[in-house]
Amino acid sequence: MGGNATFPKRERLVSNKLMDLLFTGGCSKSTAAFPIRMVFMEIPKTEKNESIQVLMSVSKRHFKHAVDRNRVKRQLRETFRLNRQLLDPAIENHADRTLVIAFIWMTNRLLPTERVDSCMKKLLTHLTEKL
Repeated sequence: MGGNATFPKRERLVSNKLMDLLFTGGCSKSTAAFPIRMVFMEIPKTEKNESIQVLMSVSKRHFKHAVDRNRVKRQLRETFRLNRQLLDPAIENHADRTLVIAFIWMTNRLLPTERVDSCMKKLLTHLTEKL
């Protein structure tokens, strides 16, 4: 994971079991940098899990049109991809664990990518310090 700015499909959180554990398991932690809320937890690593699993969520309640939801998810994915190297020290220190993260959009407004990028940097830096 040395410095490459990628976000491959295998690192996307698609397991319903992991999603349930993340949101209802009671062992997850949460923090926010408006307009993004981050929910995260660590689980034991298995042979089929990557070292990080990420979910991007934008509510239909906030954006009725799929075009707007897709734009926000695209912004979240791109800012995560560009800033994921901030997580490298935390991932290397916990090589036997999988980090499961969900980014949730909390407002009904579209924001410039620069603002989303600064919020993502805050959240990832905070996560690195907590781990």
